Amino acid sequence: MTPIMQHAAAHLSDRHFRAIAQLIEGQVGIRLPDGKRLMLEGRLHKRVRALNYSGLNEYVDNLFDDDQLDSELMHLIDVVTTNKTDFFREPSHFDFIREVAVPSLLKQRSRDGLKVWSAACSTGMEAYTTAMVLDDMTRSGTRMRFRILGTDISTAVLRIARTAIYTGDTLAPVPPEFVKRYFLRSRNRLSEEVRVVPELRRPANFMRLNLMDKSYPVDRDVDIIFCRNVLIYFEKATQRKVVSQLCDHLRPGGYLMVGHSESMVQGVVPGLKQVQPTIFRV
Repeated sequence: MTPIMQHAAAHLSDRHFRAIAQLIEGQVGIRLPDGKRLMLEGRLHKRVRALNYSGLNEYVDNLFDDDQLDSELMHLIDVVTTNKTDFFREPSHFDFIREVAVPSLLKQRSRDGLKVWSAACSTGMEAYTTAMVLDDMTRSGTRMRFRILGTDISTAVLRIARTAIYTGDTLAPVPPEFVKRYFLRSRNRLSEEVRVVPELRRPANFMRLNLMDKSYPVDRDVDIIFCRNVLIYFEKATQRKVVSQLCDHLRPGGYLMVGHSESMVQGVVPGLKQVQPTIFRV
C-alpha cells in the first residue's frame, strides 16, 4: 500500500464519519461532533484490524452496505462509549447517602430494604462503592437490607462489573479499612488484581440497558438513582426525556444524583426539588 493509500485508510471520510455519528446518536443518544473524529478513528483501528479490513472507510461501508449492523452494533457501542469511573468518585454524594438520604428514607417507610440504581454504571465501581457505604452503616447499627442494580449500554464494562475484579491502583480513593474489609487479594503474589468480596457482590446485579429506550425494565420504587456524567453527552430533548423516565422509577421521597455539569435536571420534572447542587428529590 502506498503512503497516500495508507493515510486514506487511517482516516474516516466526511461521509463515513457522519454515518457513524448519526448511527450512534440515534441508537444511544451520544453526540459525536467533528472534534471527536480523531478519538473515534483511534478507537476504531483495533476493531478494523481484528476484522481484517483494509481501513476505516471499508469497515463503515461493510457495516451498512453488507447488513452487518446487527452483529457489529454492540462492538461499535463499546468502542465509542466513555467509561470513566472511580471508586468514591464525587465522595460528597456518598457522605450525603450516609448522613442524610438513608436515615430519611428509612424513617419514612415501613419496610427496611433499600433499592439503589447505578444508571450508566460502567465497570461497577459506583455500585460497589455504594455497597461498601451501606454495608458499613449496617455494621454501625443501621438496620436495613439493600439491593443495588447497575446498568450500562456497554457489554464490555458490564463483564468487568459482574466479575468485580480490578487492578490494585484503582483502590487509591478507597479508605484503608474498606480495602482490608471489602477486597480480596490475588493468591498470585505477582498479580496486582483485587476482587470485591462475595458479601458485596451478592446484593449487586448488573444488566444491559439503553437509556434511549422507551421504557426501562426496572422497579418503580427505587430509593436512590445515580446518573452521573452521562446526560452531558445528550441533546437537551434527550436529557429531559431520560431524566423524566428515571424519575418515574423513584419512589416518593427518592433521590436522583447527577454530575456537577448536569444542572439541566432542575425544572425538568414537576415536583423534582434540588436539595444540593447535584442532588434532587421527588
